[in-house]
Amino acid sequence: MDNAKLKRIIEAALLAAGQPLSLDRLEKLFEGEDDAPDRRALRAALAELADECAERGYELKEVASGYRYQVRQELSRWIGRLWEERPPRYSRATLETLALIAYRQPATRGEIEEVRGVAVSSNIIKSLLERDWIRVVGHREVPGRPALYATTRTFLDYFNLKSLDELPPLAELKDLDKLHPELDLNDPDRVAEESGEKRETEPAEEQAPQDA
Repeated sequence: MDNAKLKRIIEAALLAAGQPLSLDRLEKLFEGEDDAPDRRALRAALAELADECAERGYELKEVASGYRYQVRQELSRWIGRLWEERPPRYSRATLETLALIAYRQPATRGEIEEVRGVAVSSNIIKSLLERDWIRVVGHREVPGRPALYATTRTFLDYFNLKSLDELPPLAELKDLDKLHPELDLNDPDRVAEESGEKRETEPAEEQAPQDA
């Protein structure tokens, strides 16, 4: 297949999909065609498309789920003004909980509480589960069989990571506020939530949700 046409097809597919596309999904676009490109051709076309974005306001990014076009992060404060609704903001407690799961996974709620020194609010765990940033991957074989939490592919996609190997070394993660611009840890609306978390006296572990 002509390289120029191949790039146009890939570009159109990425724009239409609304989500990252893996190489497997891109290959399926050409199933049954005599001149179907192989993976080497697909990777080469993707590399060229990425280079062509160098001077544009968007970039072609590879994340855990595949490839996607996205607005460059340095332009987000202007582009964000297109939407009147405030983006979700999270407390330091939420980000600390997520970071501990990411770096120590699989981890139980009790293990997170042991490191942080305070109780982990059920609302924080619920919020991370609902966002599909974490999931239950099993249960620790100890009394009570507490749930084991780990991060998801959605978590990697959101933070522009291809794999957990791209997480910065924990020793270098000194300023949690800068982990991601959208995670505003100084939002006064979240102060009450974080204060309430410290007073919470729920059991240390949370069991996996039961099927309805």
